[in-house]
Amino acid sequence: MSRDIAAIVLAGNGTNCEMETAHACRLGGFDTVDIITVWELVSGDASLDPYDFLCLPGGFLDGDDLGSAKAQANRLLHTVVKKTGAPLFPQFTSFIQNGKLILGICNGFQLMVKLGLLPALSGAFTQQVTLTNNDSGRFEDRWVWLKANPSSPCVFTKGIGTIYLPVRHGEGKFVARDSEVLDTLRKQNQIVFSYIDPETQAPTMKYPENPNGSQLSIAGVCDATGRLFGLMPHPEAYSHGTNHPRWSREDVPEEGMGPQLFRNAREYIAKNS
Repeated sequence: MSRDIAAIVLAGNGTNCEMETAHACRLGGFDTVDIITVWELVSGDASLDPYDFLCLPGGFLDGDDLGSAKAQANRLLHTVVKKTGAPLFPQFTSFIQNGKLILGICNGFQLMVKLGLLPALSGAFTQQVTLTNNDSGRFEDRWVWLKANPSSPCVFTKGIGTIYLPVRHGEGKFVARDSEVLDTLRKQNQIVFSYIDPETQAPTMKYPENPNGSQLSIAGVCDATGRLFGLMPHPEAYSHGTNHPRWSREDVPEEGMGPQLFRNAREYIAKNS
């Protein structure tokens, strides 16, 4: 008999997409989906240990003070769990070492890069990239086309060619520490999603198709294992056809494009645990 597969969606301190993200997990087939606040982890009332899949959803963590998700990154890195006196961050490293999956969306992606969970090129959790202010100088709320890298090890994007998703961010420009980081990401196929021109299907730096000016048109990256994945666009925001901005004028499928990422995650866990 197959066991239940469980997802945790980490909420609190400005996160505002946890309900949609939990819904996308359920559409993807997860048997158990719990929304847990970061303060439940800090107090020791909850733990990452029982879960197979960790979702870090979008929002405005701590009002984006110190830059998007930086305050939350500091909190996770330097907090001690009240009930046990043990540091909190090793729960995340153990989660990863045990072969589990993490998805960071928008603010969650920003959190992953500031924790050093992505792209983790050296294997150590040190920050090598950031997500900074959009070139437009303003918050971008628009839909964009993305193209998946078929050579990427990312377990979330198997079978996906192009996908249409919304972005909602003021700090989404992907910038690497240096050109060596970008070269490594490209060579190791860790660039998972690129912003594309929908007519040519080619990666683009043109605005608004590339809504933030990200280097190499990067919309999402994974680690070398493909189990840790972060992206700026919101797959949980396109779960149903009526989420599409032109659903009343175009013939769109009942299910949106987003749940496939969560379904891929669930299927990977079922096959590998």
